[in-house]
Formats: sequence, structure tokens, C-alpha cells
Amino acid sequence: MTTRGDQILDRPLSAIGGKGLFLKELEVAMAAGEADIAVHSMKDVPTLLESGFSIAAILERADPFDAVVSNHYSRLDELPTGARVGTSSLRRQALLRATRPDLAVSELRGNVNTRLAKLDAGEFDAIILACAGLIRLGFEHRIRSRLSAPEWLPAVAQGAIGIETRADDPRSHALTAGLAHPHTTTCVSAERAMNRVLQGSCDVPIAGFATLDSAGSLALSGMVGDPETGSLLRAQQGGGANEAEAIGTKVAHDLIEQGADAILRRRPRH
Repeated sequence: MTTRGDQILDRPLSAIGGKGLFLKELEVAMAAGEADIAVHSMKDVPTLLESGFSIAAILERADPFDAVVSNHYSRLDELPTGARVGTSSLRRQALLRATRPDLAVSELRGNVNTRLAKLDAGEFDAIILACAGLIRLGFEHRIRSRLSAPEWLPAVAQGAIGIETRADDPRSHALTAGLAHPHTTTCVSAERAMNRVLQGSCDVPIAGFATLDSAGSLALSGMVGDPETGSLLRAQQGGGANEAEAIGTKVAHDLIEQGADAILRRRPRH
């Protein structure tokens, strides 16, 4: 299925209703009995689902980080002053302006093939894309370098795939529940709990990344950034794997205490 989020490519997602655009039409199809499950990138899934739907499984996470894609440069620090960098993400814009305020950051929409075509046509010197998307589409060779934690945090739940079902469809839930990856589910739960408290969407630049070690220790790093100034607020919390929701809530409140509300209330200019 093709959704409005796929079709409207001349405006930022935040200007046309947010990432929920990718879900709504799929949920309508499920409600009508035209589909039993919907498969989503979890980073596109709102923290509060529409009534009547549930996430049956979160699959094992792929590479969670962002990639520098360029035909001439391998890393961000190699880009010359004034180089044109494309991204559709306010989070990436904030991180780019914090890391390299001398770059010219421009809006970039479209699917991965469209974005790569714009780069290859010379519209940009580099673009920033999710590693997971490139790898899944067979474009791993286009990754010049990875932008990884702790300096560069990914979007909440980036790299994780979720399966949505109707809440009143136990058969589909049972059939897909076995695909759930407990480690990923715990980490994504902490990240999404943070996002829920911050009321995060694609309207605001929020990042979060959780790790879980073999001893069951969970650590979450969160960030709220200003895409216009590059100002970044950061917070970290840790605890046991069974405290994922509480850890995410603590990180969110730490960010709010630092003044994240002022950034979160601000609407981006289009």
C-alpha cells in the first residue's frame, strides 16, 4: 500500500501531519478486514496507538545508526565549509548544526532511491540516511561512514521493525508474537517511554538510544535538539531491564528540567 506519507514529497512530514500518516491508512485496511497485520519501522510508530490496535512483536534490531552517504567525502569532518547536506529529519538537522554549523543543511524528502538519485545528480555533497534502510534495500555499499552513539544519537527505535495487529485478533497476535526479540523490545520500550513523556513526533528533534548488556543492565541516552541553533540537551539514566519504562520516564524528566519544553513547544519553520 502507498500512504499519504509516501505520496506527499514536496513538504516536510511535520507540515502534513507527522509520521502517523504512514500508519493511518494501514490501520483502516486492518479495521476493514483487508489486512491482518501491518509491518512498520518502529521509529515511525506513534507512542500511543489508535484504540483497537496493538504491537504484537518488535523484531531484532538492525543497525540503529545514521550513515553519511556521499560520492566524494567519507566523513562529516571531511566536508568543506558550505557543503550541501540533505536530510528530512529535524533531529539530524540539530545534530548537524551542533557538529558542523558551517554546513548548508537542506530539506530532503522521498524514498531512499529518490534521495540517492538527488545526491547522484549533484544536488547535495552528502546526505544522511538510516543505515538499516540502506542495508535492507541492498545499498550497504553506499555507506561511507556511520554516525554513532554517544555523540550522534539515532531516532527513537531506529532500526527496529514492529508488527501491528488488531487488538481483537488473537490469531494474528499469536502467529506473530514468536518473532519478538526480547532484548530489542526492552531497549525500544525504554526509548519509547521517554518519547511518550516528551510527546515526541517528527515535529520535534528527539533522539534516544538504549543498550542492554549481558548482565541485564539497561542504559538510556536521550537528547532534545534545536534544529535552528544546534543547541543540544542530553540526559542519561540506567537500571535493570525490568525498569525500562521508568528509565525512559526519568530521562524525559531530566531533559524537561534542562529546558526541553521550550524547544518542544516551538514549531519548526517551513
